[in-house]
This record gives sequence, structure tokens and C-alpha cells, in this order.
Amino acid sequence: MTWNKQKRFEALLAGKEADRPIVSGWHHFLEKEQTATDLAEATVEFAQKYDWDWIKINPRATYLAEAFGNTYDFTDYRWVFPRQTHAVVSSAKDLPKIEQVDVNHSAPLQEQVEAVRLIRQGLPDTPIIQTLFSPLTILMFLTGNSSYHDQTMYGSEDPVVFSTLLQEDRAGVHRALHQIATTMAAYIVELDKAGVNGLFYATTGTAHPKLFDLATFDEFSRPYDMIVLDAIKKGRILHTCGPHADPARFDDYPVEGISWDTEAEGNPDLTISLQKTKVGGVDHHIFKDSDPAVIEKQAKKALQATKDEPFLLVPNCAVAVDATEEALFTLRNSVK
Repeated sequence: MTWNKQKRFEALLAGKEADRPIVSGWHHFLEKEQTATDLAEATVEFAQKYDWDWIKINPRATYLAEAFGNTYDFTDYRWVFPRQTHAVVSSAKDLPKIEQVDVNHSAPLQEQVEAVRLIRQGLPDTPIIQTLFSPLTILMFLTGNSSYHDQTMYGSEDPVVFSTLLQEDRAGVHRALHQIATTMAAYIVELDKAGVNGLFYATTGTAHPKLFDLATFDEFSRPYDMIVLDAIKKGRILHTCGPHADPARFDDYPVEGISWDTEAEGNPDLTISLQKTKVGGVDHHIFKDSDPAVIEKQAKKALQATKDEPFLLVPNCAVAVDATEEALFTLRNSVK
């Protein structure tokens, strides 16, 4: 077989052997994420500069919450999040406001569909996957909450206490999650038409036990994750973010790969036994100021740990927006 980027990506995520592991990296383009054209141009340039084996599109971190009515100030960012100016849900009484969105008439979603089309045109031979958040993550955004137990949403001064929503209108939360999930499933159909090879499906920090215990997660995330993930049957990489991310929890999910932070507290390293293809290997915090030799060392260790199994070498999460070229080239050149 003559291997190329598409064949390697498909084989490795199918749990099969390829001639080598594959490598990629990503970060946000904060000055280039407000239009489909800008995001596509930045993404294509980034892909070509580093000759990544595959590309994860990094849209605005808030685009899915925008689709359901949240608003943000895009002139004012903290890290990768613009300042929230309005959250749809301020009490349980607001839950009925969350309705299924018509993808074809949603500016935030159509913007991303168009970005995918443009990226596909610019990278005809490179696998591309679009970033999606889980319905539970999106609902947390819509309530003004961060989806991490130790973080707040920039601009959200008095978010509704999420546990209070569950107590006051459990059925309303389920209904809202179903509306979000069916919207995401319809959106994925349009992404597939536009040329994606799969999804980067982020449950963000919702697996952390201090945010949701397992029973609550299984009630309010798992069934809606299934609706979304069943909308496409290829290239699904699930990312469980931050500390105590419990990647093994997702090994029975309908996904092909699992990504997690091997360096974060409470998380296993790459020697964990998983049925799914492992995605990760390098600390995402070290791409701005650290010695590139550290990146090279971590990449080599990750490749050695996974030498007898399919593997996608990437940073454990998005790297800094000002990651150095030397650091990124070091990651790229670690896979020959």
C-alpha cells in the first residue's frame, strides 16, 4: 500500500496499523476567528506551514453557545474566551427558551460549515475534523457557567447554580439537553456534506467528580452524547479535558479515539489499556516558553509507550496562542 495522510488517519482510528504514527497540533487564532474566511485562511496556512498529518479546526470557543442565544464581546478576551454579555438561562424558568436550532438559518453554525468548505478546498488531501462540545457543556455555557469545576466564565458575574437547575426542573434540563443534542446532530450532517473527516468531541471538564458524580454524568451527559456521536460514523475523537478526566469512562462510547491530558492530576498515562485509539502524549503547557528539547523528549517517550498500537501524537490540549515556531516544528519533526 502507498500510504498518504487520509489512509493513515483512517487506519489508525480504525485501530489498525499504518506505516507510522501521525502528528498534529492546534491553537486558537484569536484575531482570525470571527469570520469563516479568516478562520479558514489561518487554519490552511497553519496546516501547510507545519505539514500536519491531520487538522483539528479550532473555532471560537463560544460558537455553539452563540447558536442558542448567548452573546459575547469579541473585543475583550480572557485566555480564549470572549467576555460574556448575556446568558440565555438565569433560572430554571428560562430552560424552555432552549429550542432546537435550524442549522440552515443559524449564523454561528453556518459560519462554521462555510469554514469547513473553505478549509476542505485549501487542504484537499488532509484529514480535517471539526470541534464540537457536548450538549452538557453547551448547557453549562448557556447558564453562564464554565464546564470546569475550578473556573468561571469570563463576564458571568452571577451564573445560575447548575445543581439548583437539576433540583428545580430536572425534566426541563433533560428537555434542553435534547434540543441541543438534536441541533448538534443536524449540524454534523451539514459538516459531513461540507467535507469533514470526523469530529473532535469535547466533553470538556464534565467528567471531573467535583463537577458531576458518575451517576449524574451518566444521566445528563451520556444519552445526549450518543445522539450527537451517532450522527457521524467516522473520525470521532473524544476529548475529556483537565484533571480527573477518566478516559476509561468513554471506552464504550461510539468513538474511534480518546484524547486526555496525561500530565494532569488524577489522569492515567499512555500505558492505560483502552480499546480506542489513544490521542495525546505531549504537555500542552510547554509550547510557549519551554526548551524544545523537552517536547522532543516527551514525544519520544509517548511514541515508545505506544509503539505496538495505533497512536496519534498531539499536545494534550490546545497549545498557547503564542506557541513558538520552534516548539511546533519540534513536535512535527518528532514523527518521521
